[in-house]
Amino acid sequence: MALMRRQSLVKFDAPLCETIVDTPKPKAAEVLVRIERCGLCHSDLHIQDGYADLGGGKKLDTTRGMTLPFTLGHEIAGVVDEVGPDVPASLVGSKKAVFPWIGCGQCRDCKNGDENLCAKQRFLGVSIDGGFATHVLVPDAKYLLDYDPLPVNQAATLMCSGVTAYGALKRLVDRPRQRNLLLIGLGGVGMMGLSFAQAMFKQPITVADLSPAARETALKNGAAVAYDPSEPDVIKRILKETGGGFDEVVDFAGNEKSMAFAVAVAARGGKVVISGLMGGQFTLPMVQWVYKRLTVEGFMVGTLAEAHELMALARAGKIKPTPMREEPMGDVQKWIDELRGGKVVGRIVLKN
Repeated sequence: MALMRRQSLVKFDAPLCETIVDTPKPKAAEVLVRIERCGLCHSDLHIQDGYADLGGGKKLDTTRGMTLPFTLGHEIAGVVDEVGPDVPASLVGSKKAVFPWIGCGQCRDCKNGDENLCAKQRFLGVSIDGGFATHVLVPDAKYLLDYDPLPVNQAATLMCSGVTAYGALKRLVDRPRQRNLLLIGLGGVGMMGLSFAQAMFKQPITVADLSPAARETALKNGAAVAYDPSEPDVIKRILKETGGGFDEVVDFAGNEKSMAFAVAVAARGGKVVISGLMGGQFTLPMVQWVYKRLTVEGFMVGTLAEAHELMALARAGKIKPTPMREEPMGDVQKWIDELRGGKVVGRIVLKN
């Protein structure tokens, strides 16, 4: 039997190690995909750590139910190598992106098309083995998306950073006031958001990030204005320059400081969508919340239907590619460390 190589989590809060196992055999509607590219996401760091920061010294244990060794990675694209008996054999050899946010298929959320909300989820690279490997076993062929003529690295990143940014921005599209839009946090998801926002909104897009390199990259890729949230009196400056703040804000960082900044620069009647997972706690006086008539919505990842919408836009050439770089799969731990240290601009995509 052929062997599968994996960059595996063998101990929480420890480097990934290569493990070698027999390549799984697909059953029923399962599909075995030979992985060509897998993107590196900031949430991979939380899973490696074994917890998420809840603020106030509290942590959310993310180790429960996980069996080690475990393979991270959920931004996957590759070629179908083998299919189960319930899948047409003609699928073998086709190039596919893999939607990883897979639910149980039986609960109310799954039947409503919201598998990303499933409490018994089977997310690839999160609760079942993912894409930092030579192959991945996908539970059903319906989670495979055609991506030609897109580059394979772009197709892979659309499955997490892409559908996350797209879904977050969709929550703002139909609002009555569309004067201005602010994107906070210019990591892999934030850069995707900048690209998508230019296709989804008519107004100029403003960005904010602590990193000078990230701000410079954003300006080169279509941002109209870039702010440094740590700059003295920056909030007063923003409120003056925008005539009262931003009607729409997406926080792609999702920590205490980024949320405090988002709320401070939101206009009266504005909406803030939080899509980042860096962690911490956020509080807001009720009087201020009500007085500003502020809407705050949490958002993680999009649905399978939204993934198809996004893929159609990208394949039609309506979305500009975002900054990314390809690196060998065997170097994934090096790039996890770089990402953890804030040294990555755009997306790192691992290749086999």
